[in-house]
Amino acid sequence: MTLPVPRLGPYPERPRAYPPDQPAHLPIRPLWLCRACGLPWPCAQARLLLKAEYADHPVDLAVYLSGLYHEATHDLFRLNPHEGPTPRELFERFVAWGPYRKGIVQNQ
Repeated sequence: MTLPVPRLGPYPERPRAYPPDQPAHLPIRPLWLCRACGLPWPCAQARLLLKAEYADHPVDLAVYLSGLYHEATHDLFRLNPHEGPTPRELFERFVAWGPYRKGIVQNQ
């Protein structure tokens, strides 16, 4: 099986490795799994590191995550269009946990 070539969207260069001598929690594209721990990216460690790196720049983090969400959606739907994650699942995985998070409104 040949994997599709990822598009030239935002390059996932964050979070930086911490501690510096450990592997960085960056995604393997087009699978969007963490290089360091193998979990779906952004893994818990990547989320913590991203929040720390962007603590003073929440808008930058929101833009970064939104761009990667767009790229991941494209990659993952090309890999598995019928049984892949839903757009809502991907939004929650990439964007919803970041800055400006609001709870889901329940229909009453």
